[in-house]
Parts: sequence; structure tokens; C-alpha cells
Amino acid sequence: MITRRELMKNAVAAVVAGPLAATAQPASKVWRIGYLGNSSPSLESSLVEAFRRGLRELGYVEGQNIIIEYRWAEGKYDRFPRFVAELVRLRVDVIVTAGTPATLAAKQASTTTPIVMAVAGDALGAGLVSSLARPGGNVTGLSTLLPELEGKRLQLVKQVVPKLTHLAVLTNPGNPFTTINWRDMQIAAQALHIKLQPVEVREPEDFDRAFATMARERPEAFTIIGDRFLLTHRKRIVEFAAKSRLPAIYPYGEFVQDGGLMAYGPSYPAMFQRAAVYVDKILKGVKPADLPVEQPTKFELVINLKTAKALGLTIPQSVLGRADQVIE
Repeated sequence: MITRRELMKNAVAAVVAGPLAATAQPASKVWRIGYLGNSSPSLESSLVEAFRRGLRELGYVEGQNIIIEYRWAEGKYDRFPRFVAELVRLRVDVIVTAGTPATLAAKQASTTTPIVMAVAGDALGAGLVSSLARPGGNVTGLSTLLPELEGKRLQLVKQVVPKLTHLAVLTNPGNPFTTINWRDMQIAAQALHIKLQPVEVREPEDFDRAFATMARERPEAFTIIGDRFLLTHRKRIVEFAAKSRLPAIYPYGEFVQDGGLMAYGPSYPAMFQRAAVYVDKILKGVKPADLPVEQPTKFELVINLKTAKALGLTIPQSVLGRADQVIE
């Protein structure tokens, strides 16, 4: 038999021990995510916010159950190896990358840390994955490799500039994805009877020389091959286009937001938001090797009518009617 006094003593002990037992329970896991940004927080704000939004929708809140370690290259790809080494030393649970150079640097630094490409070019051709369906290593995510994209951009600029026969192409040869895009663009240009003039820019100091070359060769329009370094310097490129009165089509909508004429390409914010789903699956135990690489499903055509007017261009209704966003 248990006496009343013993019952009371046990009850008091339980009350006292309760908080101690609760305190002794293991705290919920705080995940650490590494983020390799190509430029700066201000220039990639929309992409970072899309990624954060994707995480929030999945129940991850910075400072509570996740910590994001940001590293910003400011357009200098040679910084990536050092940044990745720092993230590996911090033992991040996953590294999120934007672009092929960042992803290559991450893979070269570690074959075990999971890597999620928020955006990359030819993940297969660059050797980042064994196949799109079964990546087979520690890298997965989203890839923009769509050969028809370059052709569609050329078709659009040809509709806006019907007499176009000479197109300058601003490229960064330091990006391994450039070679593949250049090949696709050549095929499209041949079908449209357009002569392409490649103009290379590797470093910020190369822009003046590149612009002087374009001014001397007098193309009727220009474009750029998708590259995060060139995106970083978009204001400089857009200013040159306005000053030279050159129509241009870009792969990123940010160029048009800053005064460029038009852009056509994947919705990069949508891709960054989708990258959060990959992070969530990996944190829950799924291996990157088993997560198929996805390609974008949402594309956007953005047109700046104010810029078109300044250039003396009339955007055909056939093009205007396809626009997802028109800037007046």
C-alpha cells in the first residue's frame, strides 16, 4: 500500500523533475545552408527572396531552424574555391549554387556535401551529373539547358529589327556553358541568315575594349550569352546600348528592368524557389544522386516600350501579344 504522504512526495518530485526532463530533451535540429551568390545581395535580391520564400513555405525560418551562410563573388569566379572551402569547414548540410562556375567549384571541393543547383547551364555536358534522370553523385537541382532558347531569342530580335543581318554577341569565355550556347546560337543564326560577331569579356576592365569593338563593327543589334558575371554588370551594358542606340535582347529580365529593350528566358525566381524543394528533400534524407535534375517550365518575355520608343522602334503586335510583362 502507498501512503498519502508517499503519493504527495511522488507528485512533488514529478513536478520538479518535469522541467528538468523537458530541458534534457535534445533541441530541434538547426540546419546550416551554404549559398554561393555570383554578384551581391542587392543585385540578386529577387532570387534570394524567392529561395527564402520557398524555404518558408516548407517550414524553414532563418534564425530558428535554419542558418544560411551567404558568400558573394561580386562577379569574380576565382573567389568560389575559397568560399566553398569555408563552407565545407563550417560543415554546412547543403550548398546552394547559382550558375555553372559556382557549381563546378563546389563539386571540385567536396564529393560528399550535397549541392543544389538553383540554376546551371549544361549540367550533363559540364560533368556535374552522370545523367539528368539519375545524377549519381552529390549534385542535383535545376538546369537551363534548352537548345531552342538561343534560337527563340534570335527570332524575337529579328521580328523587332526585320533587316537584321549582323548581330554582336557579348560572351564570357570563362564560363564553360558559353561554348554550348554559342554552338546553339550559330545553328539558329545560320537558319535566319544572321552573321554573328563574338565579343569577349572576362574581366570588368574588358568592357571598354568590347564596346569599342562593337562601335567599330557597327552591328544592327546585339545579345549576350547567359552568364552571371555579365548579369552583374548589366547597368553598364544597358547604358552602352542606350548610348549607341543599339537594340538588344537579353536572357535575363533584370536587364529590361534597368532599361534594356527586351529579354526572353526562364523565370529565374521560379527556379530559385523550386531549389528550396530540393533542399528540403535532402535535409529529410533523400540523396542528391536520386533526385532528377529538372528543367524550367516557366518562361518570360519582358519588353520595355519606353526603350523601344527611344530607339525609334515599333514592337510588332505579334511580339507584344506574347509579352508576359510590358514596361511602359
